[in-house]
Amino acid sequence: MALKRVTMQDIADACGLSRNTVSKAFNGRGSVPESTKKTILEKARELGYYQRLHDSAAGQGSIALLTQHKLRTHNFGAFFITSFTDQICRAGYTIKIYEVSRTEIAEKRLPPHFRPEETVGVLGIELFDREYLEMICALKKPTLFVDGFARINRTLMRCDFVSMENFASETAIVQRLIASGARRIGFVGDCEHCNSFYERYLACVTTLGEAGLPLDRRHCILEEDSDSYGDAEWLLQRLDAMPELPDAFVCANDYLAIHLMAALKKRGLNVPGDVMVTGFDDSPEAAVVSPALTTARIPSAEIGRLSAALLCERIQFPDTPFRWTCVKTEPVWGESIR
Repeated sequence: MALKRVTMQDIADACGLSRNTVSKAFNGRGSVPESTKKTILEKARELGYYQRLHDSAAGQGSIALLTQHKLRTHNFGAFFITSFTDQICRAGYTIKIYEVSRTEIAEKRLPPHFRPEETVGVLGIELFDREYLEMICALKKPTLFVDGFARINRTLMRCDFVSMENFASETAIVQRLIASGARRIGFVGDCEHCNSFYERYLACVTTLGEAGLPLDRRHCILEEDSDSYGDAEWLLQRLDAMPELPDAFVCANDYLAIHLMAALKKRGLNVPGDVMVTGFDDSPEAAVVSPALTTARIPSAEIGRLSAALLCERIQFPDTPFRWTCVKTEPVWGESIR
């Protein structure tokens, strides 16, 4: 049913409730049981009434987007932000973007221009410091994080959380490498950098173990995340320190994979003839680099729209149980594996 044709009366009829009850649930007026609010919200979403849920909020505050890094094209952030911003603005909110400095992360300070009293909701992306995320949650604002620190799913964070699914796609990629003849496989990337990197590393270790091929850390580059991963000479030093090169490298994302391939070529090695390489993200560069990179596609725009919907619902219904959502990814088979 078209969005403009759905009315509160439609929702009331579908739920077997009065229009007055539905109106109270949307506007936060009067006493409506939480179970009834939940029923109304679910039915409203089902009927496509989402935008109208937030009409009453228009112009009454802003969403703060906090990030430690500029959202670059080689990760999913650039595509995420476009769809997230579009949905947030359509819901009647303004959005303010704050780039959090390393000093502010270390000292657990909010950006100087951040105004909690003007902020109705918070989105955190590319923020991977546990204590900083806990500080944001302590503001008691409707909060949603996209990805987070390693093992975040083992903590009782009082927020909503969205992540791309990492395990299944990485498992499929490693299985394909093994089927292609790889027996020594190394991992490239700081597996403690963020939860996505950790899950991709864990998938690699688990899949190798199930095949009777334990991961040998001497074939890995696992140093702390830094700009050094983009330095070909630094990567060559790590490759030269290995007892022998593995048959394949599984990289935590496309950025790492593309720079690793450049270092391997500088050493005179052929990808995939001498060494196979895989990434994760399906960045624009993955398709144009030679050879085309085997990677995993993240539905970035869809994650942006979903995050906006979840955050808007949290603002409208702050007592709804917190939701931790995982969005499916899909392997993309390039020419960087045999």
